[in-house]
Amino acid sequence: MLGLIYKDDQNVLEEKVVNGVPLLTYPLLERTNVVKHGFSTRLGGVSTGDCATMNISTTRGDAPEAVEENKRRLSGALGVKVEDFTFTYQTHTTNVAVVWEEDRGTRFMETDGMVTNVPGICLVTFYADCVPLYFVDPVKKVIGLSHSGWRGTVHKMGKVTVEKMTEVYGTNPADVVAAVGPSICQDCYEVSEDVIAKFRDSFEECHWQQLFYQKEEQREAGKYQLNLWKANELVLKEAGIPKEQIAVTNLCTHCNPNVLFSHRATGGKRGNLSAFLALK
Repeated sequence: MLGLIYKDDQNVLEEKVVNGVPLLTYPLLERTNVVKHGFSTRLGGVSTGDCATMNISTTRGDAPEAVEENKRRLSGALGVKVEDFTFTYQTHTTNVAVVWEEDRGTRFMETDGMVTNVPGICLVTFYADCVPLYFVDPVKKVIGLSHSGWRGTVHKMGKVTVEKMTEVYGTNPADVVAAVGPSICQDCYEVSEDVIAKFRDSFEECHWQQLFYQKEEQREAGKYQLNLWKANELVLKEAGIPKEQIAVTNLCTHCNPNVLFSHRATGGKRGNLSAFLALK
């Protein structure tokens, strides 16, 4: 429908177009029947230049009036109110904010994740290769949404988010349904030796073969290919979420630069993709 190239033929994500606005959704999350959610593309908006066309981030140099119109379009497609969008200002931390009613419509600084049990509040986080993590506890009616780049993944942002849901709301990790969102795939994600050293420290050796490999031509430069999808799946399982309740993306941002924003594909000249999650 959108011309996206997937890594395999698994139906992990569903492509939708609502009022001319494309959204990617997870059937696994839909089946909980307690949330509205989605992931934006770069299509269906009014932004121009590097942010063309669907960007709602205010940190990319986009025209404010374009951002506001794009927010209006996305809120309509999602079935939520613009004033309920609640944002993070992400700085690759593992800081997870608890969002109460009085925080509706605000922005949390130095924050890479949010959790809430307030219906209607729409959590929004931003991406352009890093990993979105969605969490739904349909039993306690609690949600979480977190941003996990390589730093967040090393420090197990997914587990930190689940622990916050448990601490504040009494979530049982075995009840959580989770999704690893569209982000850069292992084939596209080359990193340096110092990054791999951190993953060796953070993950057991039995997982290393799944997490990274080195091509012959990378050895002299000390480069590797890193699998953030598998790493985050391992983190979610370590947090206590059953494997069958985790949807792992098969859609790479870097492989699809015409439809999705990718920091690496554009040399940083880009808008942001957005993840959305709200309790009904």
